[in-house]
Amino acid sequence: MKDLVIDLEAEKNEILKRYRALLRACKSTLEKGDKRMIRKAFDMALESHSDMRRKSGEPYIYHPIAVAQIAAEEIGLGTTSIVCALLHDVVEDTDVTLDDIEREFGKKVAKIIDGLTKISGVFDTNSSLQAENFRKMLLTLADDVRVILIKLADRLHNMRTMEFMPRDKQLKLSSETVYLYAPLAHRLGLYAIKSELEDLSMKYMERETYQFIKNKLNEKKAEREKFIRDFSEPVKKIVEGQGLVADVFGRPKSIHSIWNKMKKKAIPFEEVYDLFAIRIILDSTPENEKADCWKAYSIVTDLYRPNPDRLRDWISSPKANGYESLHTTVMGPRGQWVEVQIRTKRMNEIAEKGFAAHWKYKESSTDSGLDLWVQKVRDLLKNPESNALDFLDDFKMNLFSDEIFIFTPKGALIQLPLNATALDFAFEIHTDVGASCIGAKVNHKLVPLSYKLQNGDQVEIITSSKQVPKEDWLNFVVTAKAKAKIKSSLKEEKRRIAETGKEILERKLKSLKITYNSENIHKLSYYFKLPSTLDLFFEVAKGTIDMKDLKEYQASEKIIENKPQDKIEAEQVQSLVRTLKSKDADMLLIGEDMQKIDYKLANCCNPIPGDDVFGFVTVSDGIKIHRTNCPNAAKLMANYGYRVVKAKWTNQQELAFLTGLRITGIDEVGLINQLTTVISNDFKVNIRSITVDSDNGIFEGTIMIYVNDTHHLDNLTKRLKMIKGISTVTRFDSEIEKAS
Repeated sequence: MKDLVIDLEAEKNEILKRYRALLRACKSTLEKGDKRMIRKAFDMALESHSDMRRKSGEPYIYHPIAVAQIAAEEIGLGTTSIVCALLHDVVEDTDVTLDDIEREFGKKVAKIIDGLTKISGVFDTNSSLQAENFRKMLLTLADDVRVILIKLADRLHNMRTMEFMPRDKQLKLSSETVYLYAPLAHRLGLYAIKSELEDLSMKYMERETYQFIKNKLNEKKAEREKFIRDFSEPVKKIVEGQGLVADVFGRPKSIHSIWNKMKKKAIPFEEVYDLFAIRIILDSTPENEKADCWKAYSIVTDLYRPNPDRLRDWISSPKANGYESLHTTVMGPRGQWVEVQIRTKRMNEIAEKGFAAHWKYKESSTDSGLDLWVQKVRDLLKNPESNALDFLDDFKMNLFSDEIFIFTPKGALIQLPLNATALDFAFEIHTDVGASCIGAKVNHKLVPLSYKLQNGDQVEIITSSKQVPKEDWLNFVVTAKAKAKIKSSLKEEKRRIAETGKEILERKLKSLKITYNSENIHKLSYYFKLPSTLDLFFEVAKGTIDMKDLKEYQASEKIIENKPQDKIEAEQVQSLVRTLKSKDADMLLIGEDMQKIDYKLANCCNPIPGDDVFGFVTVSDGIKIHRTNCPNAAKLMANYGYRVVKAKWTNQQELAFLTGLRITGIDEVGLINQLTTVISNDFKVNIRSITVDSDNGIFEGTIMIYVNDTHHLDNLTKRLKMIKGISTVTRFDSEIEKAS
C-alpha cells in the first residue's frame, strides 16, 4: 500500500509541474484576473477527472493540461481558449453539465465547450456519426473559430500519445486525421501542426515506410547540415552587408511530404533532392516588408541561378488562409535544386501559428482571406438539405485546394479553388446568378459553363430567366457552395415531380386492389431497390415504373404469401452455409472475435495475404477487404468508422491472388523473354495479362499476375529488378472504387 501512496504523491507533483509549465507558456497573454480563471478551470478539471486514467495508465488530467499547453504555445491562443482546453472533456466524460460551466465561466466558454462536446442521441443510420460530429464542430466555427483550434490541439495530443491504443483505433484515428484534421490545419494556416499530424498518421498507417524514411533522414543528417551551412553563409554575408537583419536556416521536409513526392514521381528516396528548404526570415518594419523580401530575393538569385518556372509570389496576393511568403527554387553549389522561402517575422508567425497570429495582426491587413473562408463555411452550413457525408466531402474538397484569382467585369477580385469552372464563378457571385446561368464570357470570348478558369481570367456571366439547374452540372462544379445549391434545387424539383407520382401510384394501386398504406409503399420501394419512398414516387412520375412492373410485384408477393415461413428461413440458412463453405472463406479472420466470415476483396487495392488489411461492411455487397494504405482507406475509415471491422490473414491455404506490377527500363533485345521466364519458370506464377509500350528506347509495361502473398510478391520484385535494363518495379492499385 505504501508504494501506491508514494506513486500518488509523485503524480501530484508531476501534475503541479505541468500546470506551472502551462502558466509559463501563456504568460505573455495573461491579463488581470486571468490567472485566477485558469486556476479555477484547472481545479474543476482535476476534480472531475480525478478517478480517470488514460490507456497508458497516466492520470487523465495530463491530457487536458497538454491540450491547453499546445493551444497556448504552438497556436498562441489566449485565456478563454486555455480555460476551454482544460475543460474540453468534462461535460462529455463526467457529471459536470454545460449549465455548471456557464454559471462558473460565462456563456462564451459554455458555447465553445458545447462545440467541442461530441454529439449524443440517435441519428439517421445512413449518416456517419463522425460526419455529424464534424458538422457540429463547424457550426460552432461559424461563431467562434477557437472551437476548431482547440479541437486540433486535442487531436494533436491524442495522435502524439496513441501508442497504447488498439491497432484498429489507431488506424481509425489516423485516417480521420489525415482526411479531415490535417487539411483543416492547412486551411487555417497552421503548417507546423498540419505536417506533424500527417507524419503521425503515416507512422501508424504506413509503419515500415515511415521508419525507413526516418532512418534514411537520420543517416544523412550531418551531410545535410554541412550543405545548409555552405549554402547559407554567403547569403548571410551579403544580406547583412546590404543592411538587412535576417535569420537564414535550413528546415527539413516532413516525412509525409517526402513520401508523397516518392509516390507521385515514382522515385526512390535517393532521388528526392529537396529534403529541406532554406528559410530567410527578415526583421522588417511593416512599410518595408515587401521591398525587403524582394531585395533578399535578388541577393539569392545573384548568388545561385533560379528556376524561372518555380517562383511563387504569395506576398503580392496572399493565400486564402493568410499565408504570405516568397518561394523560389535555385541551383545550389553541388548541382541540386534547393527551395528558398523568404518572409518577414510577422509573415512567419502567421505561417506557423495561422489563425491566432492572424487575428493579432488583423488591424494591419485590409481584407482577410480567412474571414472570407469562414463566411463560406457559414453559407455552406446554412443549407438545410445537406446530408452530413455529402457536406463533409464537399467541405474536404474545398480545404486543400490551391486558389486561383478571377476578376469580375468591373475588376473586383474573387478567389476560387483550382479547377473551378465558369459555373462555380456564377454561384460565387450569387445563388440566383448561378441557377440561371447559361454561359459566360472569359476575357471577352464566349465559353460553356464547364469551362475551367485560369488564374487572372476576367469573367462575365450570361443568364436567362428560363434556365434551371441541371443534374449534369454536378459533374463539373468544384466549389462546395455551387454543389450544395445545385443539389438543393434538384431536390426541390424532384419533390415537385414526386408529388404527381404519388397521385399516379395511388390510382394504379387502387386499380390493382392493393391497399395504399405506408407498409405497402415501403415494400414497393424495397422491391424496386430504391433508397426512399420519394424515389419511388419520382420513378412512377417519370414512367420508369409502370403498370407491368406493379403487376410483377403483386405476383411475387403472392408467391411469398403462399410459402410457409419455416421453409423460407431454412432456404436462407442453407444459402448462408453454402457461402461460408466457399473455398477462400478460411483465408481471413474478421471482427473482434476473429471469426471466419464470407468476404470479397476490394477492386480498388487488390489486397493479397500479408498486406495490412481491414474489413468494410458495405450496404449491398457484404464485407469487403481493403488494404490499410488503399487510396480509399482514409475516406472510408474517417467517414464510416462504425462500419470498419478488424481483419487478418491466416496461412492455411495457398491461393493465388491477382496483383499488378508496373515495370520501367531501357528496351533491350529479349527483355520480355527474360521477364516472362523469371515470372513463369523461376517463380511458377501465372500471368493474366501483359501490356508493353516502348518509346524511343524506353520500355514501360504493366503485368497482372497471380501471387500467393506479399512475401512471394517481394521476392519476385527483387528478382525482376536484377534483370539487366530494368530500372523500377512497383506494385500498383487498380481503379479507385466508390464506397458502396
